[in-house]
Amino acid sequence: MTEFREQDLTGACFERVSLQAATFTQVSLNDVRMHAVDFTGAQVRGALSHESRMRGVELVDVEISGELKNVVDIAPLVHAELNRRMPERARMRPDDADGFREAWAILERLWEGTVTRAGTFPEAVLHRSIDGEWSFIQTLRHLNFAGAAWVGRMILGDPSPWHQLDLPGDETPGWDGIPWDREARPSLDEVLTVRRERQAMVRHVVESLTDEQLASAVTRTEPGRPRMENFPFKECLSIVLAEEWEHRLYAERDLTSLEKEN
Repeated sequence: MTEFREQDLTGACFERVSLQAATFTQVSLNDVRMHAVDFTGAQVRGALSHESRMRGVELVDVEISGELKNVVDIAPLVHAELNRRMPERARMRPDDADGFREAWAILERLWEGTVTRAGTFPEAVLHRSIDGEWSFIQTLRHLNFAGAAWVGRMILGDPSPWHQLDLPGDETPGWDGIPWDREARPSLDEVLTVRRERQAMVRHVVESLTDEQLASAVTRTEPGRPRMENFPFKECLSIVLAEEWEHRLYAERDLTSLEKEN
């Protein structure tokens, strides 16, 4: 098996080449040109596809989860259909302080039901991965990280708001000073203790939120992540809402799969 590590292949040409079952990790494919490429069975995670153009593409039995913005032709249809199926989804893109308060209340209520459902499973099952995705407990650990990053650090200014069980995304291990232990096996109660603290932190922020705050920007240049200048306050909260909404759907999907297995 040929391995390419730490190499610059800019401008390389691959023609009539088989890359079947190849693995690409932290690879830049900016501005690549692909013609007559077969992606059947491909798994893509943590990818950026900004300003991409895909024409003559067949999408059959494809699952796409993530952020869709300005996707020509299909994005409005996708968003409209998802909002029809899940009316509360439309509340996850608020424009004012009252809207954020409403959205967060919805999320806390929905997550309460999901956690109650998860509590009916043996704890060992909640550490089980479905199709290589995060387990239920890992999902909660990731949401704890997201709240700490975008509210604890960016909004409240704590340069290091982490708990040892916080879990950043799989594509971002190795950040200095930020925990990342995918293999940890904490109990559900341990993770929920941190979870409740993080939920209360976000709740406190949105309860006192003003429209003037939403229109402002935050800057964090201390060592650590995120590190940004003049980043929209509103976007920090919007990221948390999106993480909470999408990962609850993933969790419910996987709990259904686990029910079928047991």
